Amino acid sequence: MKAFFKYYFQTFKDVAKSEPILATLILSIFFYSFFYPTAYKAQIPEGLPIVIVDEEQSVTTAKIIDAVYLSPNVHVTTITGNFAEAKQLVQEEKAEGILFLPDNLSNSLRRGEIGGVGFYLSAANLLASKQIGVGLAASIEAALKEQIAQLGHITEFSITIPVHQIPLYNTLSGYGSYVFPSISSLIIHQTIILGLGMLIAGYREKKWIPKTVEFWGVFFAIFTIGCLGSLYLFGFTFWYYDYPHGGNFWGMILAVPIFVGCIVSLAMLLATFMDSAERVGHVIVSTSVPLFLLSGIAWPFEAMPSWIKWIGQVLPSTNGMQMFIQLNQMGVPTNLVIPKLIYLFAFGLICLILAFYRLRFKPISS
Repeated sequence: MKAFFKYYFQTFKDVAKSEPILATLILSIFFYSFFYPTAYKAQIPEGLPIVIVDEEQSVTTAKIIDAVYLSPNVHVTTITGNFAEAKQLVQEEKAEGILFLPDNLSNSLRRGEIGGVGFYLSAANLLASKQIGVGLAASIEAALKEQIAQLGHITEFSITIPVHQIPLYNTLSGYGSYVFPSISSLIIHQTIILGLGMLIAGYREKKWIPKTVEFWGVFFAIFTIGCLGSLYLFGFTFWYYDYPHGGNFWGMILAVPIFVGCIVSLAMLLATFMDSAERVGHVIVSTSVPLFLLSGIAWPFEAMPSWIKWIGQVLPSTNGMQMFIQLNQMGVPTNLVIPKLIYLFAFGLICLILAFYRLRFKPISS
């Protein structure tokens, strides 16, 4: 046991002595915990620029325009009667959308017709398009209700009762509340893979062949760092930025060591294929975006080709990201994530055995 703690604490010393490894394994966790949430602190984009095309220029269209001005989601940059001019502004990226009020709008309402008002949204930014659509729909609905009430004696037209959307887990429907809980476990994944990979690759450059107790000392030292980093992100950071959290606290406490142990084992195995510490950075840094895209978070698995879906589901990063969303945000019972826990445990155990074998019996070639 004395020898174990010797190598355990020696690993911490080696991490502290190497600035790149220290920055990757420890300091980056603190940096990302503030960098990502701060970038998305607004949660929902507001004041998005739009153009209004008012062909009729009547009392009805004036009331609609007044209602649109009150919406925090959009900012009216121009009011014109020329649709071609509005389209040009969107193409020049000076506006994100167009609200079209045709010249027969008032007559359409009197006759009880539905058609008339048009939304033309740039699909270059889906999040912005969604917010503009929501803002315009709410404003126009309110304005038309008022106008139709005044026309009640001459028309039987009425607006359909709206559907109210109530989000269950991301209560603000905010982008920050969506993306950061998703990538927080990926941050842990990548910092461990990169940091531990550089550490072991650096050892192996010096012809390092670990004793069994030394192997476990390194494993549990990085395991400790990973667990503390996970609890810091899932606990303090989620609380500080008021992200949905604590759905299944004890389930999360159980899942963290299994997930971190799996990633540490994977990192140790991957490091045995690297010829230098620098090589780890070359290979691993470029994998963050593909891992996120393959996680089923950015784009649902159901819409992916089956072979890409299979690749994504095999990755421990995917299982970890989805599992912690279930536990932290959705509060699912622990028994629902047991298949993912078993998979991560088995995957990590296989990687650990292979890593031990390669570190002990496959030293780096000269």
